[in-house]
Amino acid sequence: MKEKIIEKANDMFLNFGFKSVTMDDLASEMGISKKTIYAHFQNKTKLVEATTDHLFCTISDGIDAILEENKEPIEELYAIKAFVMYHLKDEKTSPQYQLQKYYPKIHNNLKVKQFETMQECVIENLERGIKKGVFRENIDIQIISRLYFMGMIGIKDQEMFPRQGFPVSKLMADYLEYHVRGIATEKGLKILNKLIKEQ
Repeated sequence: MKEKIIEKANDMFLNFGFKSVTMDDLASEMGISKKTIYAHFQNKTKLVEATTDHLFCTISDGIDAILEENKEPIEELYAIKAFVMYHLKDEKTSPQYQLQKYYPKIHNNLKVKQFETMQECVIENLERGIKKGVFRENIDIQIISRLYFMGMIGIKDQEMFPRQGFPVSKLMADYLEYHVRGIATEKGLKILNKLIKEQ
């Protein structure tokens, strides 16, 4: 039952936002009593924590599976972007923004975990890209990996990028292209242009 509650809450939070969904909404949607939810989660904050952990693990596991496929480095970045967008449901309600505003402690803990996971994955991607000749040899991997992470966090800032003017899918696509164009060799640019055409 606990797993079912987490899955349904995760789905509702991503579709309607962390603030908007109440424990009553969740109970009613699942056809169970609020008491059942409270038997597993002391309060809504604990439920939000459990769902963000669950989503983080799902996305991390999915990214690990993509990394194991040993794709060409630029293709790998695009495969990860598509996977993340699918699981975040295009962030229609900007859950990250609501999480930051109403659950800052959970948001900060998540950001630290995201940085650790992403840093490792991005560094490995950059190193492989250099070896394969698709990324320039003279890039500073430590700086680029951090810039990439900060950019990913930055494009989620709704004050800078209001949703009505900047749909998440377009922002992510433009940002990824911007990242790759800044570090790609001629060989890398050919791969990038082909991927963009196919999208």
